[in-house]
Amino acid sequence: MLQRLVAHWVYGGALAGVLLFVLAPLVTRSWPMALTACFLLLPVYMVHQYEEHDDDRFRRFFNETIGKGRDVLSPAAVFVTNVPGVWGVIAVSLYLAWAVDIGFGLIAVYLVLVNAIVHIVHALVFRRYNPGLGTAIALFIPLGAFGLWQVQRAGGGTAGYQTLGLAVAVGIHAAILIRVRQLQRRTV
Repeated sequence: MLQRLVAHWVYGGALAGVLLFVLAPLVTRSWPMALTACFLLLPVYMVHQYEEHDDDRFRRFFNETIGKGRDVLSPAAVFVTNVPGVWGVIAVSLYLAWAVDIGFGLIAVYLVLVNAIVHIVHALVFRRYNPGLGTAIALFIPLGAFGLWQVQRAGGGTAGYQTLGLAVAVGIHAAILIRVRQLQRRTV
């Protein structure tokens, strides 16, 4: 059963993302706008992941370009990166933003903004579309900017929270590349 979840997680995520969008007005109606903006980044990410990972597109593209034809990104690594590494991190940031300080919502904000930048840079370097680029530009940039603005307006945009949010987002992306480089060295 776990193998099927690893292989097909993106389809459940896409449907859950649409459902979260539909339910968002009901669920978030009494929330502050900054928390709502951060919450909406989760279903946005889930929709983005569908563009990115449907038919294993991103993993194949990544292995072709970054892995130089070698299988350096496994289906299990994609699952761990996206389910606990994205959904889980955003969920934790939302709970912290709600219970401790809205500034923790910047973890979710920077997760989408850094991912958008990575997609754009990748497209420029390889001079071609990469899976996820469309939603990164169309959804991540405007909604990430809106979330950043809302958290700032709510008083959570301190230097410490900005640094934390950016560090977590960059750290997650860097960890993926470090792991891939380790695997590349082993397969040489």
